[in-house]
Amino acid sequence: MDTFWELLKHPFFWGFAMGAALAVVVWRAAFMKQRLLKKEIKDLKAEVDDLNKHLNRQMKITAKGSEELERELAALKEQNENLRVNLGSLDQKAGRAEIKTLQIYDRAIATMNEKAPGFGAAWEGAIKEAESELRDAEGGLVKFFKKVVRPSLPAGGAKDDDDGEEKEVVVEESDKG
Repeated sequence: MDTFWELLKHPFFWGFAMGAALAVVVWRAAFMKQRLLKKEIKDLKAEVDDLNKHLNRQMKITAKGSEELERELAALKEQNENLRVNLGSLDQKAGRAEIKTLQIYDRAIATMNEKAPGFGAAWEGAIKEAESELRDAEGGLVKFFKKVVRPSLPAGGAKDDDDGEEKEVVVEESDKG
């Protein structure tokens, strides 16, 4: 036991003991830090996995939404094109031209009634005659080739839409009133 006390008095022993104690303290701190870092790495990996799953879900939802919007856009484009074609075909229908002509002639008649004093009586007679012809046609007494009677035709003649032949229009004046 004497040697033990002599070793305790030696400065090398004290340096070695202090170095060993310091090494144990440093090793323990490093071990604790390593455990803490492993736990953080595990937590971060779990968080990254959760974020990846969330990102995948969001991308799927966005992709579905984009596909849905693209389908809706394609359907709306098709509907727009169909409506454009329908509008074009409705503008080209023969009825529109006749309605426009009727409106023009109606305004012209109203102007003539105001400006020309003898025009009204002649016009009323022509209207009564046309109404009686139309009643006869509807009753089956007079056969019309067309069901649509234009309100007025140009003086030189008009083209029939069905067969392309020109038909002459005769305007009779009456001396009524």
